[in-house]
Amino acid sequence: MINIEAMNINFNNIKKIFAISTAVLLGSCSESFLEPQPLSFYAPENVLVDENGLQAVLDNALIKLRDEYCTDQAPFMVNMKYSDLAVDGSTDKATPWQDLNKQMTPDGQNNHFAYTRIGWYWDESYRIIKDCNTVITRIDQAEFSSEASKKALLGSAYFLRAYRYYTKTLQYGDVPLVLEELSSPKLDFYSTTKESIWLKMIKDLEFAAQNVPEANLVNRGQVTKAACKHLLAKYYLLEGRFDDAIKITSEIIDGGIHNLNTQRFGIDKNVAEKDVVWDMFRIENKSIAGNTEGLLMAIDRYGIEGNSAGTRSMYNIAPYYGLTGVIKTPNGANGMSDKAGLEIGLVEKYGRGIARIRPTYYAQKGVWRMNGAEDNTDYRHRKDNGNWMTMENLVYNNSALKTSNNPWYGKNLQLHSDNGTLLCLDTIRCWFEWPHYKAWVQDPDQVQPKGGPGDWYIFRLAETYLLRAEAYVWKGEWQKAANDINEIRQRANAQTMYTASDIQTQKIGAVLDERARELYYEELRKVELTRMAMIYAKTGIQCYNGKIYTMDRISEDNFWYDRVVEVSDFYNKGVKTPYGNFFTCSPFHIFWPIPSSAINSNTSGIINQNKGYVGVERNVPPLVYSEE
Repeated sequence: MINIEAMNINFNNIKKIFAISTAVLLGSCSESFLEPQPLSFYAPENVLVDENGLQAVLDNALIKLRDEYCTDQAPFMVNMKYSDLAVDGSTDKATPWQDLNKQMTPDGQNNHFAYTRIGWYWDESYRIIKDCNTVITRIDQAEFSSEASKKALLGSAYFLRAYRYYTKTLQYGDVPLVLEELSSPKLDFYSTTKESIWLKMIKDLEFAAQNVPEANLVNRGQVTKAACKHLLAKYYLLEGRFDDAIKITSEIIDGGIHNLNTQRFGIDKNVAEKDVVWDMFRIENKSIAGNTEGLLMAIDRYGIEGNSAGTRSMYNIAPYYGLTGVIKTPNGANGMSDKAGLEIGLVEKYGRGIARIRPTYYAQKGVWRMNGAEDNTDYRHRKDNGNWMTMENLVYNNSALKTSNNPWYGKNLQLHSDNGTLLCLDTIRCWFEWPHYKAWVQDPDQVQPKGGPGDWYIFRLAETYLLRAEAYVWKGEWQKAANDINEIRQRANAQTMYTASDIQTQKIGAVLDERARELYYEELRKVELTRMAMIYAKTGIQCYNGKIYTMDRISEDNFWYDRVVEVSDFYNKGVKTPYGNFFTCSPFHIFWPIPSSAINSNTSGIINQNKGYVGVERNVPPLVYSEE
């Protein structure tokens, strides 16, 4: 159970820490922050001296998970947009980064709602790393109630730093490695190899996995032992340490603390037409004691000081079905409205979506077909009870239709008229399917609900099973991989189970398919695809597409690109938005461009640019981190 009082205390401490926080980033620096404030009660020497003070700094890093996942145009969605699962669905302007070959540049507007949010991962990750480094640097000088609590806090800081370097290196490649608190401006950063960063993070996570308490011993929203092991498994996979990944994931799966939810529970458990998958994603259920699936949670609640404007999940996920004049009835009338208070109130039931992300055909339909048939009994794709929504499940609700006695009022939507005329003028933004069971978050503060505050899964046990299945795939242990994937499918009431032969044929594709079914709008899909691309290139294991990749050509030939082009029906398929953007990408987009502002302001060092982008000619050999 969440300790709301404790959470409030932590938020108050965060306010104190924020008052004295000095962020030294990889960009331009002002010297004004160095001026002392001797009268400030919240000076570092007064606050960062004990367990509570350092915990407040760490809480500041933890709440950034909420900012990453639970906001309008949430930054984590760029990892969906630049993957096989989705694209940016904004077609009302030319600014969104859809044509990556033209728009993804080092000088581009990289952290703006109308363009892209990849810059959040460059800027904010270093701010979060700064908080972690503050805890790590000062921990030996602070007072603790016990050695165990000291090690637990240190392990939590190691975890959060490792989490940020995991995403950062799989988005940007080689990046500056900062491991200590910076007390003055620093303008001599150098890039460090991602491979040596991974080795350092593995060492830190091994400490964390030993010393951070289990989930039943900490407040929800804090780092847990299982979360440390879960992230460590991903690093082990990156290093080709498949047996270690199997061992560490098995410790979570068999440890008795976390279990898959297989029985109805929580607020809607007596609603007969729903199921356990619906139960798992009710905000009232995500953090209750009876739900043991969550390994790491982002806490977002009404009544907690500093809470955000909400998850905005419906705003981000759902189509813009209410855009006036875009969806027509078969007899040519304007069919839809997302206004509140209508006789047929769609917005109250499904929220106001504007398609921040637009799923591919693969994510909507392709992945749900096994043995040639679409699986509609799978709870995650179940349409008869509203878990999964299609446009055809909606009805024409424009009040003017009733006033004019239009016979289509209240009838189900059609994409085409009987003579084949397309009835939706913008099928990118306004016509697609979505997982309502994940998107629906009550939003009492909005007349047109967008998704109110609610806890969010960051890591959960279902992914742990899929990580272990992946390790078995890399080792060629097909039946064991099938068994783990089938654990997830059985819980979801899927029609068909995988066989060893299926896994042997599809290999990592089977894991990616199940991740798409289970973790849509949860996983950092681009990051995970890049991780798999690294494994293929480092190990030389032949891909299911018949290719063998190498690290020396990773920016020219890689699995991330091949998978996106293979599966997406947008990228490099000639699809064009009304404002003239084509959806394009190239192999070098496996790594995003290092912002020019970071490179240019680093006047006494060199931060390397990634291949394919302007500025790569200034690169020097990156540093190789070693503790020796």
